[in-house]
Amino acid sequence: MKKPVFIAGVTVALTALGLWGLSRAFPGALDAADDRARLASNLVWLVVLGAAVAVHVRTNPGHALRAAAVWVAIGAALVLAYSFRHDAADVVARVRAELVPGAGVPGEGGTVSYRLSKGGHFVVQADVDGTRIQFLVDTGATGVVLSAADARRLGFDLDALRYTQPAQTANGVVLGAPVRLRQMRLGSIVVNDISATVNGGEMTGSLLGMEVLRRLGGYEVRDDVLTIRPPAP
Repeated sequence: MKKPVFIAGVTVALTALGLWGLSRAFPGALDAADDRARLASNLVWLVVLGAAVAVHVRTNPGHALRAAAVWVAIGAALVLAYSFRHDAADVVARVRAELVPGAGVPGEGGTVSYRLSKGGHFVVQADVDGTRIQFLVDTGATGVVLSAADARRLGFDLDALRYTQPAQTANGVVLGAPVRLRQMRLGSIVVNDISATVNGGEMTGSLLGMEVLRRLGGYEVRDDVLTIRPPAP
């Protein structure tokens, strides 16, 4: 048993030396009590693991080396995945934008981008007062127009609303009921206190008009991508 104990001791010593080097390279990394407690716990596990590996190496060296190689590969893969975690998140967001209509892709400076949908329109998903609503972007619309179904999902009593605002549509003049929305989130962009209209006619979806777009920091369309910018602080 002396040899396994010696190997485990060497493992711990080398690890401690490496941690000392890292603490010298990154001063203050272990100043917090929680960090030191986690380090102590990890060292205890390392001692146990090192002793177990040492015993296994002595009894079955071939199998132990194969197992060690597998664990080294797994560790390297985890380190690599952690190193590229932000790039992976961007890839996931872009794939989601391709598969889910209206899903935005976050960009630099807090921007959010939306790809042109197959129908030739820009569709955006927004969190309105805690409810996910899908909007068709319409720069020709003055404000935000909610379909009856979306207004009901937002908690409005359609029978209690007053339909007093006339609006010209492709199907003629329809009346809308004015309402207010407390907050709308488009990705990381937040717009508060929005005036909207619940359409009294038939609508397949809600419209996002200039009431919101003009309150952004700006928007542009390039290469079938709509990019919106957050308002200036």
